[in-house]
Amino acid sequence: MTTLSTPSRRMLCALAGAAFLTLSACGGGDDAPNLVSTAKPFKTLNNQQPLVVGHRGASGYLPEHTLEAYARAIEMGADFVEPDLVVTKDGVLIARHEPNITSTTNVATLSKFASRKTTKKVDGVDETGWFASDFTLAEIKELGALITDSERPQQFNGLYKIPTLQEIVDLVKARRASTGRDIGIYPETKHPTFHRALGLSLEDRLISLLNAAGWSNRAAPVVVQSFEPGSLKEMKSKGLGTRMVQLIDADDYDLKAGKLTYAAPYDRPYDWTVSGDARLFSAMVTPTGLAEIKTYADGIGPWKPYIVPVKATLDSAGNIVDRNGDGKRDYNDASSQSATSLIDDAHKAGLFVHAYTFRSEARRLTFDYSKDPKAEYLQFYRLGVDGLFSDFPDTAVEARLSYLKELGR
Repeated sequence: MTTLSTPSRRMLCALAGAAFLTLSACGGGDDAPNLVSTAKPFKTLNNQQPLVVGHRGASGYLPEHTLEAYARAIEMGADFVEPDLVVTKDGVLIARHEPNITSTTNVATLSKFASRKTTKKVDGVDETGWFASDFTLAEIKELGALITDSERPQQFNGLYKIPTLQEIVDLVKARRASTGRDIGIYPETKHPTFHRALGLSLEDRLISLLNAAGWSNRAAPVVVQSFEPGSLKEMKSKGLGTRMVQLIDADDYDLKAGKLTYAAPYDRPYDWTVSGDARLFSAMVTPTGLAEIKTYADGIGPWKPYIVPVKATLDSAGNIVDRNGDGKRDYNDASSQSATSLIDDAHKAGLFVHAYTFRSEARRLTFDYSKDPKAEYLQFYRLGVDGLFSDFPDTAVEARLSYLKELGR
């Protein structure tokens, strides 16, 4: 038990609403009882509360990767907002989920750009559509962003513009100043090998922008992420000092077997494919793989099933049982399984864990969560995840508050 002086005790009592101390000690005099912390520790790497990252902004409510979506995520309490980065023809970093902007913008409806439709090979796969690298920034600014999920609000489609990374940095800096909160950005280099082949490398542009922003050191409110290890290693070798995260993917999930599946192009980082490295993403979650990641990154960003597997109930014929009675046999009929050791293994290697992607629609939740997205968040918070990506930051924050109450905080 720690005994505090009267001035220290009074100071802490004044902050008791935010602290996690027994309030019976706040009577005031020298004879007041000692303050005793009753809070349970976090299971995170550094014993800090898990972070909430607004995945592409508040993309459950507004068109993703827009200033409006990022601002909404911040208003909802997100600690970071996540811009995926691609490059325009004239070399400007903008926020889009993919180089192919067909599904995330209204470009297909604008006759003046009809001739720009083309086919390009992205990570070894032919894609047809319109690509950011064929448009100048001025042309990109003529487009409107779309929400990509038909179940989500459609009334904002086409109303918001595609932002540059610089505009996102400016927004976050302004919100940091106006709110006093430690808000950050979590940029991802998207398809670095693809962009490098076009002569539009992402890495130097990102480093230059972060240097100019004064956000290139470890204390900066920045975490840089990529699925390609080579992209992170390059930025580290060129002096970028921000925290870095290795993303870990898979192709799909076999609900009958309760296992991740691996098929190109989501079987391994594409720079591994190009270099002839035959390992799969699964190699990254082994102790050896984690130790390798630790040499160039500070954390991992695994797809959720690497932490909590899911599996369907099968009937005597080996078919998935329609547990929710909706006439379909899909993810919503499966149940979460016992957690793997990945979080503990990563922490032992000195890596934090930021899992993706959490969503609130019932069809995206396993049967045992009873259509309550907070149940999923709580499961991961209790396991010790250091942070998570959410399309619905408000729900993630609400669930985190419930978790803090569980810990007596």
